[in-house]
Amino acid sequence: MRKLTLWGGGGLLLLALSVVVAVSLGSAAIPLRVVWGILGERAASWIGADALLREWGVFGSADWEANTESIVWKVRFPRVALAMLVGMLLSLAGAAFQGVLRNPLADPYILGIASGASVGASFVILFGLYVPLLGVWTVPLAAFATGMASLAAVFRLAGMQGKFRVETLLLSGVVIQAFLGSVVSFLVSLSDSVMNEIVFWMMGSLSLRGWKFAGTLLPFAGAGLLVLLSYSRTLNLFALGERQAGHLGVAVDRTKLVVLLTGTMMTAAAVSVSGVVGFAGLVVPHLVRLCVGPDYRLIVPLSALYGAIYMLWADTLARMLMSPAEIPLGVVTAMLGAPFFGYLLNRHKRKEMGA
Repeated sequence: MRKLTLWGGGGLLLLALSVVVAVSLGSAAIPLRVVWGILGERAASWIGADALLREWGVFGSADWEANTESIVWKVRFPRVALAMLVGMLLSLAGAAFQGVLRNPLADPYILGIASGASVGASFVILFGLYVPLLGVWTVPLAAFATGMASLAAVFRLAGMQGKFRVETLLLSGVVIQAFLGSVVSFLVSLSDSVMNEIVFWMMGSLSLRGWKFAGTLLPFAGAGLLVLLSYSRTLNLFALGERQAGHLGVAVDRTKLVVLLTGTMMTAAAVSVSGVVGFAGLVVPHLVRLCVGPDYRLIVPLSALYGAIYMLWADTLARMLMSPAEIPLGVVTAMLGAPFFGYLLNRHKRKEMGA
């Protein structure tokens, strides 16, 4: 509990500061005081206390212009909120896969699930196959279905008498990822009018995404977090091995099914909005594990928190490094995550050689 309070409290303060700074940065620089005032006034209005707080001078003189408030609330803050939700979803999915597979190298991107989810999402968008009753939920559900199919293909390819070696599992994920990536490229090439979608799906982006998309991801993030929190003690027992966990009363097969489904659901939801953004599910849970230890009662909530911070700053770098041009988000996360993955792989190799 002490670690959760320390790292959680520090993370919340860092998240709040990161939000204000990220919203202030852009082609039109906005002072931090103004950003804080606009966001604070909006939050106070939700609880009906804005008039009272303004009377007390909490928001200063509210001397910002209407177009400044529109930039903050309608353009930048929706993107910031979306970046945080995508980071939460991918980091939680990574923690789920690493826990149930007992492998710190597991990641939705490396295992090919992100590419699989992008197949379904891009197929719906490119051909306009929206279901009227589902509306905006058509894309996440299609992504979930193809993401689950890719997960099944990876396990089918890697399995040997019901067992999975780390190297075989990773190699199977790379094979499935490469194949499904080519499928996405083929689907996009079928229409000249959506060539820009290639960059979106293959490199990832959060540009031109408003509140509607953040609202779409919020239920997935909330439900996924609750499910993984309820299984956090069970994932601790999984670290002992499936046989030992079963002897301690864990329903091993059901736990694997629920956790893998939850991780795939969160990955599919994120990919359906952001495109393929790699390595977030690998980097964040592992860094959290290095800081607080192997207890999944801490890893799960802190992965959600620091995943939001990580993706928020990655997207801010994507916006600002070459402003006014924008770097694809997946390029930034790959630059950060690929060297870290190489470090983890080399560390795992040394452990195997030592064993």
